[in-house]
Amino acid sequence: MAKTVFITGASRGFGKLWTEAFLKRGDKVAASARNIAALDDLVEKYGDNILPVQLDVTNKEQVQQAVDTIQQHFGGIDILINNAGYGLFGTVEETTEEQARAQMETNFFGLLWVTQAVLPVMRAQKSGHIIQVSSFLGITTLPMLGLYNASKFAVEGLSETIASEVAHLGIKFTLIEPNGFATEWAGSSATQTTSDIADYNPVREGFAETGENGELWGDPNATIEPILKVVDSKNPPLRLLLGKVAYQFVHEVYNNRLKDIEEWKEVSIAAHGH
Repeated sequence: MAKTVFITGASRGFGKLWTEAFLKRGDKVAASARNIAALDDLVEKYGDNILPVQLDVTNKEQVQQAVDTIQQHFGGIDILINNAGYGLFGTVEETTEEQARAQMETNFFGLLWVTQAVLPVMRAQKSGHIIQVSSFLGITTLPMLGLYNASKFAVEGLSETIASEVAHLGIKFTLIEPNGFATEWAGSSATQTTSDIADYNPVREGFAETGENGELWGDPNATIEPILKVVDSKNPPLRLLLGKVAYQFVHEVYNNRLKDIEEWKEVSIAAHGH
């Protein structure tokens, strides 16, 4: 059966790619973006099956109005894909307060406002699937992306909590954790710190050199089938890594964490006191 999907950040990258994938197979999509003109080509092609919604996810009142509009137009929301977000590049010390707050406002608070606005719709339906586009950097880290890492760690903790709170209501949750993909995320969608502390030059240079390895960047088109598979699953995973780099990196990180936990097991248990 056709589904009604609400996707944020749909003007480009994963958002636009997945929007068209849903439309192609006959689903109805409410696609939100700050600039809905970027969706004109999809409107021309798919007509009434797509509802463009102008939305700044950091504006809580605007978010609620958008959800009300979508519900009135389509009669419900089966799937929410919280995709709006961007990357902030630079070391933590070089990051300004304005940059740090803006990163959290979009990547974390924007996602929170959209999730809170959609949950009443799904509770009334006694069904729904919320997909949070996190990152493999929500469970591990890379230098030069400290605030981005932090925003995605926050998304992970928030979403895992909500998943446990709404499971009995028939609402499913999935955290999508991609590695880097060849979208605009690291290009026109990104923001960079402006400071240039010389002590961090080796970190900057190493990061830039790694980023030049094309093998590390996934093909965005290859994510379409995995997303559709998750959406159609009766028992979707709470977490899904996207990309071989994410899988390999996270696998190693978790093995090392478990090793540290076991090595310090006696100290940890002793700290309990009884």
